[in-house]
Amino acid sequence: MNTRLALSASLITLALLAGCSSQPAAPEQAGAAVEERSPSAVASPAPATVTPVTASQPDPYGLAALKDPKSPLSKRSIYFDYDSYVVKDEYQALLAEHAKFLAKNSQMKMLIQGNADERGSREYNLALGQKRAEAIKKALLLLGAKEEQLESVSLGEEKPVCSESNESCWAQNRRGDLLYSGEF
Repeated sequence: MNTRLALSASLITLALLAGCSSQPAAPEQAGAAVEERSPSAVASPAPATVTPVTASQPDPYGLAALKDPKSPLSKRSIYFDYDSYVVKDEYQALLAEHAKFLAKNSQMKMLIQGNADERGSREYNLALGQKRAEAIKKALLLLGAKEEQLESVSLGEEKPVCSESNESCWAQNRRGDLLYSGEF
């Protein structure tokens, strides 16, 4: 029985080898076309014409905008409530404009002067003025200005805009002033 098994295995092997005969080689495919790259085949572009650029509108973040009364950048005071250093919502858009200006003009620096009215002790007003200046600085940083562009100081009650002793005058003295390079 071993002989029959060996014979059967040999016949199967021969049948498989006969079925695996190689096919004739397929004809070779044509190669891809080659692009001509000689210097004469390269077309030179037409000479470019330079047209001057003229500004149709002034740059809203240029230096001139700082002094233009129509520009929000000419507004430089942020007013505070009595005994407060919270920046009011009404000044957020103004601070956003100043932050954009500082972001676009990285060489510019700003001094923020915190002020207080005459009520309170000298020490208290210096501390409150510093907190007001720091609150403005923090808002500007959050809106895109860089730390190295900003400095905050307190003047306390030493630089009043109005010297009368009434609420209208005190309200004008509770402020933070924004001064740019060359103004301090």
